Formats: sequence, C-alpha cells, structure tokens
Amino acid sequence: MERVPILKLGDILIVSIQIDLDDQSVLALQEDLADTVVSTGARGVIIDITAVEIVDSFIGRMFSTIAAITRMLDAETVVVGMRPAVAITLVELGLSLGGVRTALNLEKGVAMLEHVRDGAG
Repeated sequence: MERVPILKLGDILIVSIQIDLDDQSVLALQEDLADTVVSTGARGVIIDITAVEIVDSFIGRMFSTIAAITRMLDAETVVVGMRPAVAITLVELGLSLGGVRTALNLEKGVAMLEHVRDGAG
C-alpha cells in the first residue's frame, strides 16, 4: 500500500494526495497524520486534493474525521484544491464536511491558517 507523504512547513503540515485513495490508504493517512501532528506540534494541516478526481462516501467522511482528530490535537485543517466534480459529488452524497475549512489553493490555505493562528479567525 502506497502511503501519502506528510510535509512540514514551519508549524503547518502539508498533505498532498497524489495517489488514488482507497479505504486502507485513507485509514493509514489518518493514523500517520495524527502521529505527525503530535510529534511535530503542528498548529495547522493542509490537505491538498488537487489530484483527487473522485471520492466516495467513506473518503468524504474520513476528511471530516481527520479534521475532527486534528482539532482535538490543537491543529486546524484546511482542504485545498477541491475540483468542482468532487464538490458536487460530496454534496450529492449529503456530506457537508462539517468542521472542515476549504480554500481554492495551497496559497489561500496557508493564508487561512495564518489568519486563524493570529487569533483573527
């Protein structure tokens, strides 16, 4: 099983999903990300899904679960790069991704986390 890399940029972790996600890879990502948030003391997580073309209900729910886990570990999560087709699919599946912030791209996601960290969000 291919693992999703987690990169560190200051106190932000960047997860760039470049593989086709299956249930096992999403569960592994959830565990790896929780461990990395704790070990690095990260205050923010950006999940870049620019390369993700399709999602199912399990993967959609896991984005919400990952955001909830990172919040419990004192880090905010922003999902960036969502394609219109993915957004449409999530809405059609009835998944609002509650608690997950979104931004159009990585640059806007970083700015959003800096805004939150500065206490203005």
